[in-house]
Amino acid sequence: MQLRIATCRPLPEPDVDEGPLLEALAAAGIDAQCCPWHDAELWLSQTPTIVRSTWDYIHRLDEFRTWMTQVAASTSLWNPAVIMQENLHKRYLLDLAARGIPTVPTRCVERGSRQQLLEIARGLGTTRVVIKPAVGAGSFETHRLDVGHPESEQIFRRLVDVRDMLVQPYLPSVEDHGERALVWIDGAFTHAVRKSPRFAADAEQVSEALDISAEERAVGEAALARWNRQLLYARVDVAPDLEGRAVVMELELIEPSLFLLQYPPALERLVAGIRTRLAK
Repeated sequence: MQLRIATCRPLPEPDVDEGPLLEALAAAGIDAQCCPWHDAELWLSQTPTIVRSTWDYIHRLDEFRTWMTQVAASTSLWNPAVIMQENLHKRYLLDLAARGIPTVPTRCVERGSRQQLLEIARGLGTTRVVIKPAVGAGSFETHRLDVGHPESEQIFRRLVDVRDMLVQPYLPSVEDHGERALVWIDGAFTHAVRKSPRFAADAEQVSEALDISAEERAVGEAALARWNRQLLYARVDVAPDLEGRAVVMELELIEPSLFLLQYPPALERLVAGIRTRLAK
């Protein structure tokens, strides 16, 4: 059995899932090769493909959309391209909220908008916000800002002049309870980790594997309900809002870290899911 793992080179940060996944696939008799998605010559064959660490796509969005479409037209692609296409732009948070799924309040500000950050924050009822690109990965250009400071408005203006941006209220719960990343593998949640707040240039810090509370699980399952039978992997990041209710912070269906080192049974489940799909 052969498999291609779509990645990028150079990686903007280490992919801690890559080594364990390659070893586990080899042990399962799967010949897996990591291939940068943007190296066209490597994608001429019709080898089934799993998307993992394509973390530079945020700077080459149109090219990445085309790559997904072309690969999906010639071979099996996991997750399915149609799902990943919908997940590229974080306006999906607005769609989740419209479906009644508890979601952090979000304003999507289109590139070139002349709205002021102060005006947007007033609409959200807050004086401290998080801004992030609507197409982003990791902590790229993610900032916590105190509204009303000239520097905050300058940072927001610099970014919204060149890209769509999200504005959200800052939830203090991420500092103590922490944002919880709920990992979904082939039909079920396996584990969670606590993610420390991370802004531009910060390194990622996560806990060991944690149990998922009943409330977190219910919110995560609701967020994935539209696609869960088609997903090989997913991650739902949640945190308590100002009333203590779990809300979706992000829904990661393209290339999320799955924190496989923290919970080996999740790695086993992922490899089993890949093997089943390759055997079809």
